[in-house]
Amino acid sequence: MMRKSMLILAALRRVTCCVALAASGCATPPQTAETQPPAPAPSPTVSLPTPVTPPAAAKPPEAPRPVPETPALPTARRGSWSDLPGWKEENHALVWKALLGSCASLKDRAQWRAPCAAAAQSPTADATFARRYFETHFVPWQLVNGDGSETGLVTGYYEPLLHGSRKPSRRYRYPVYGVPDDLVVVDLAEVYPELKGMRLRGRIDGRRVVPYYDRAQIDNGAVNLRGKEIAWVEDPIELFFLQIQGSGRIRLENGETVRVGYADQNGYPYRSIGRALVERGELPLEKASMQGIKEWARANPSRLKELLNHNASYVFFRELPADLPGPLGAQGVPLTAGRSVAIDARYVPLGAPVYLATTRPNSSVPLNRLMMAQDTGGAIRGAVRADFFWGYGDEAGREAGRMKQELRMWVLLPEGLKPPALAE
Repeated sequence: MMRKSMLILAALRRVTCCVALAASGCATPPQTAETQPPAPAPSPTVSLPTPVTPPAAAKPPEAPRPVPETPALPTARRGSWSDLPGWKEENHALVWKALLGSCASLKDRAQWRAPCAAAAQSPTADATFARRYFETHFVPWQLVNGDGSETGLVTGYYEPLLHGSRKPSRRYRYPVYGVPDDLVVVDLAEVYPELKGMRLRGRIDGRRVVPYYDRAQIDNGAVNLRGKEIAWVEDPIELFFLQIQGSGRIRLENGETVRVGYADQNGYPYRSIGRALVERGELPLEKASMQGIKEWARANPSRLKELLNHNASYVFFRELPADLPGPLGAQGVPLTAGRSVAIDARYVPLGAPVYLATTRPNSSVPLNRLMMAQDTGGAIRGAVRADFFWGYGDEAGREAGRMKQELRMWVLLPEGLKPPALAE
């Protein structure tokens, strides 16, 4: 990760330099050799006829400079099916629909052809067939953190329902924006293959690429987004959580329902407003859930804007077909409630089966679940990190908002395919 961060900084400098100096090129000034100081003049002595230069004192050797340690990167260990808690008791057939969805985009890749072709031969599957299928076509790899620990965090997300209108009014005042015309996305992978998946977002200011507007600037009208409004909604905190979830539905005044999904983002990293409230002493840790944050927002409307601006990240949406069976995830396929999960694609390939060993929200009741890695998220960073998709509606929202559990995690890959952390 440190190596990638240094590459990103170097790439940023190169992009900025090449934009700002497009006419003159992006040259680095040549380095000049250091000039040695002149030798000291010889010191005469009265007892000798010939002046003698005393030998130069030897320069003490420099102590070796400490080499900064490079933090260990997350990795994965090849395991066996007996390592997965509850594997034999799981109903593997319940993930079949989501599996077929992933294979729709993976089936033409060399190492996925065989497992996807085998799955396509059976549009439906019972528990026995499904378990045999996974054990035949996949190998379990346990994901491990850089420090060697095996546990991480699983949270939850869902598809919320908001109330809104196609036109602004006193009631519906908060716009759901599409992607701005001046948002520039720079993909560095063509120049720096090591940065595959890393993209810079900004805007053009003269001949420079500069950061895009942050949340406060967007809400204060620093950028003209007139005409980019998909709809207006009535509640700013609900709009904020729509951005966190990445997809949702908006029920209009005429009864029509509009489905929206993630389209792009302004380039700023996600910052948790729940953590901010805890650090400020506004909420106890046990109440820093989505529900607890919404309660705080209702009780502190005059302070809400300042809190939301703590998270400079801002999500832009696109309107999706209303007849989709679920919201679209980062893999481009509809998500399946209880069987789709968001992951960090640096460590888990999008579309791969994953196995989670955790517990139900706010509970010690085991939740061991075979799922499909079909989405990503700005806050989902790390190898042993997942976001469990609970589905649509109030009950899904309650479960998602309360979920913050310890996690162990495996990714299932076809024979011969290694997790990204091992393939670099």
